[in-house]
Parts: sequence; structure tokens; C-alpha cells
Amino acid sequence: MKKALLIALTGLAVIAALWGAGGVSAADNSRVRVIHASPDAPNVDVYVNGNEVLSNVPYKTASDYLSVPAGSYTFEVFPAGVTTNPVLTINADLAAGTDYTVVALDSVSQLKYRVFTDNNAAPAAGDAHVSVIHAGSDAPAVDVAVQGGPVLVSDISFGEQQGPLPVDAGTYNLELRAAGTDTVALPLNGVQLEAGKVYTFVASGLLNGQPALSVFPAVVTPSATTGSTSGGVTAPSTGEAGLAADSDSSMTMWLPVAALTIVAGAAGVAGLRKATARS
Repeated sequence: MKKALLIALTGLAVIAALWGAGGVSAADNSRVRVIHASPDAPNVDVYVNGNEVLSNVPYKTASDYLSVPAGSYTFEVFPAGVTTNPVLTINADLAAGTDYTVVALDSVSQLKYRVFTDNNAAPAAGDAHVSVIHAGSDAPAVDVAVQGGPVLVSDISFGEQQGPLPVDAGTYNLELRAAGTDTVALPLNGVQLEAGKVYTFVASGLLNGQPALSVFPAVVTPSATTGSTSGGVTAPSTGEAGLAADSDSSMTMWLPVAALTIVAGAAGVAGLRKATARS
């Protein structure tokens, strides 16, 4: 955790040095975070427009948001300590007043990226907001259902993000099914969501290999009045089953494959609020 915090703070300091904060209002800036979700990639360094902003970033790490002036940016990802021949080059146009998540995903041999626009609006009183990024490259599409009950979400596929959806804060019992079937791949008990927080769960790893498919969250706490957010997280040392809590306030929990089960459309929102069995 301390290492990840240092990485995030270093990135923020470099961003400030590169672009400066004087005379630029928050409304003129974009915010962007970077997530390392390639299961067989080594630790990486991330450069923005030729300048290093994140160093030695391990797999299953989400940086904090970095605030930059709106504009066009080139992100380059290198194996840690290497400065030639990036393994991934990402071009992104960042709009003012908008938050983004840049994700490196898939195996090194076929590395890909996605740039997602984030909605970090504050949840209503008593709610959490949940999004999911499916980065499990060999995992098929899945359905999400209430245990012993109806399907809430169908056909969540690799490379997709869905959400955010408002969910009553609480503890939920769900199950993961192979898409279009009643076959339960995994019962998911005790999925905990805290009121006032915005969760982005990233499912990464391999269904049929190592490292095994698991899920890690990036969690922020928006201001109810401004919509601004804070918080950055890193990977847990354990957590292949059940919930693994972390003592740092910037991390709420670590949730394995279960995170794939929380995203839903409009029908799913009602289902989660009214039909999901609570522990």
C-alpha cells in the first residue's frame, strides 16, 4: 500500500511539474487514472507526452486520478526501467471537466487498451455507485443473477465497461452463471458496498491459467456538493476467495470474481434493490 501511494504521489508531482496548476481552473482540466490489468506483463513505467508520470507499476494496480489540462495526450507503457520500444502506445483526447480511466489489458503478446469515460457523480444518500470493467481475456460472456433467482445482467463481455448503477448500500448474495444457462459457475456471498462511494471493479487474470481470474477495485469518494473525488488503490496480497479487507481508508475491499456480478442495466438496478437476498 505504501509503495502504491508513493507511485500515485510521484505521478501527481510530475504532472504538476509538467503542466502546472497556476491560472488553470478545475473546470479546464481533465482527470485520468491508469490501470495495469495485463496478467502476464511485468511491472511497467507510464509516460505521458514523453514524460514519466508513473514508475514500476505492478499488475492489478490503479493509480489515483491525475489532473491535466484538457487536450490530446500520448501514453506510452514500457517495462519498468526500459525507455525504448514501448509495449503499448495509447492516444487519447481528454475533454475538460471529464474523468477517464485508461486500462492496459490482455496478455503481453496481444496487449490492448481501452479508454473509458468515468461518471463520478456523488451517489444519493444511502447508495453506492458501481461500474465493472471485464478484462479477463479468456473468460466468456457471463450472466449475473440473484442466487436461485432471476438474471439481472446478461452477456458481459471482455473489454467492456458497464455502469455506473446506483445500488443500495449493503451486503448482497449473487451468483455468476455461464451466459444463457442456469449453470452456476460461482456463488457470490457477502458482496459489500458502502454508501457514498463509487466503485470500479476490474476483472482480470485467466479463467484457465495463472494468474487466476480475480477482481480488484478502484474506489473513490465523491463530494456531495462538487462531485470531486479522492482515492486510489492497489492490488491486495491475498484475496482469491471471499473478501479481504485492507486497513487503509482509500481501499474499501478486495473482491474476487464476484465483481463481474454487480453491473446491471436499468432492470438490474431494480433487481439489486428489491430482489437480491441480503446476508
